[in-house]
Amino acid sequence: MGKMDSSRTQNWKNSLIYLTFLLTIIHLIIETHFSHNLLFWNKESVRVKKISDLPLRFRYDGTFKILQVADMHYGSGSITRCRDVLASQFEFCSDHNTTRFLKRVIHDENPDFIAFTGDNIFGSSSPDAAESLFKAFGPAMESGLPWAAVLGNHDQESSMNREELMSFISLMDYSVSQIYPSTNGSMMTKIDGFGNYNLQVYGAPGSMLANSSVLNLFFLDSGDRVVYQGIRTYNWIKDSQLRWLRQVSQEFQGQKQDPLYLTDATPLNKPPALAFFHIPIPEIPQLFYKEIVGQFQEGVACSRVNSGVLKTLVSIGDVKAVFMGHDHTNDFCGNLDGIWFCYGGGFGYHAYGKAGWPRRARIIQAELQKGKNSWIGVERIKTWKRLDDEKMSKIDEQMLWMSNLSR
Repeated sequence: MGKMDSSRTQNWKNSLIYLTFLLTIIHLIIETHFSHNLLFWNKESVRVKKISDLPLRFRYDGTFKILQVADMHYGSGSITRCRDVLASQFEFCSDHNTTRFLKRVIHDENPDFIAFTGDNIFGSSSPDAAESLFKAFGPAMESGLPWAAVLGNHDQESSMNREELMSFISLMDYSVSQIYPSTNGSMMTKIDGFGNYNLQVYGAPGSMLANSSVLNLFFLDSGDRVVYQGIRTYNWIKDSQLRWLRQVSQEFQGQKQDPLYLTDATPLNKPPALAFFHIPIPEIPQLFYKEIVGQFQEGVACSRVNSGVLKTLVSIGDVKAVFMGHDHTNDFCGNLDGIWFCYGGGFGYHAYGKAGWPRRARIIQAELQKGKNSWIGVERIKTWKRLDDEKMSKIDEQMLWMSNLSR
């Protein structure tokens, strides 16, 4: 028995030595290989979001310029082919053409802010939503300009749902997008959709309204598709979103002004506002029979449900113009009950379009009124479009709104 016990003890010691040897080898492999990769990943991928200079505000010259980008339909880059371009363009045309156009219009127009109005990526051509989003919004992030986005009806058809998409977009460099609106410092989560929020644009530096919002930008999630009464249709802006819109609008009524600069000429009414969403409202087809600026080239693809968006906008009184996407070959502005509704026109090359009809972007410029000693409230809002042609042609410049003080 003594020899047997001794043998067992020796075998146990050998096993322990062998196990220690294996653990040492595994530890060395991790230290020399995997840990390097983990550290590399940490250094390259985990970093703090780059933040824009906030708040948004008018320039010293009293202007604030917005670039609207509608329907990029970004796919997977160079392998994503263009749609509806001339035969001579097709061979070398891809998502890169969309990227080049975005860089070009940012350079030429030098906007203060970029608004992406949905179908930013084309889900069925984007196996990895995150990768497509980085490429699609790449020029905006590289520019260092503040930018914001809403979703269209195709963004969620890839690897992220709508909430995940808006969360991801809100974390991208220089994005000021939000998943939910904030009320009294807390997020308002009991609201339909993802991407309902407002952004305030402050007066020019050193002016009497430098510490006040003089222009508000409302962003609304118009949804994607839904089955309503057994019929498949496009979604619509819901009552909860309209209640929020009315609430925010009321909060700006008679907002506090800077007492150091308060004069009889200081506007006490709530500031004008602009709204951005993707899917047109059901009243837009009426504009086919009215005077418009631009082209009405396709049927309006809207919801069968009229949730009262136009009625709400008219009642709150501060929204002067709405900017939409969705119908790519419509690029007109038309007036309904005193509010202008403007299409951005198709921007992306993977989106459907019209061969020989250049892709386009819309520019919106708000201009302040000059008081006796300082810039004061917004005097006018105008718009035009830029074409992705040889001359970057500027077309259809028009006035959207002028304040009562300037008339």
